[in-house]
Amino acid sequence: MTMASIFDIAGSAMNAQMLRLNTTASNMANVDTVSGSEATAYRARQTVFETVMSQAAGGPVAVPQIVESQAPVMKRYEPGHPRADGDGYVYGSNVSAVEEMANMISASRNYQSNAEVFNTTKSLMLRTLQLGQQ
Repeated sequence: MTMASIFDIAGSAMNAQMLRLNTTASNMANVDTVSGSEATAYRARQTVFETVMSQAAGGPVAVPQIVESQAPVMKRYEPGHPRADGDGYVYGSNVSAVEEMANMISASRNYQSNAEVFNTTKSLMLRTLQLGQQ
């Protein structure tokens, strides 16, 4: 594994965690949204990570897709709501604020860890170059 591949892996992991944070933020923004039908109700989205394996020990991280949760949406009887269907029901999102906050904390810590790997590798490379100057 070369030093350049360490930068590739840490950088791709940081990009993947940033996409995860953006997806989580989108989910949090839609926690309380309602719709007039089950089909159009907002469904939580999750990023799917994948390691792009190479001949070396590992490889960069990719996000091949973002999937929608298959959990049922909340159905509430609110006949006075402007978005209620013909039977008086509105359909809320299936986003769990608690799960999304835990997901956000996890993504943030993973991003920070990869940033630390990036910076440590950079420092080691600079120290190696300084050894040649003495």
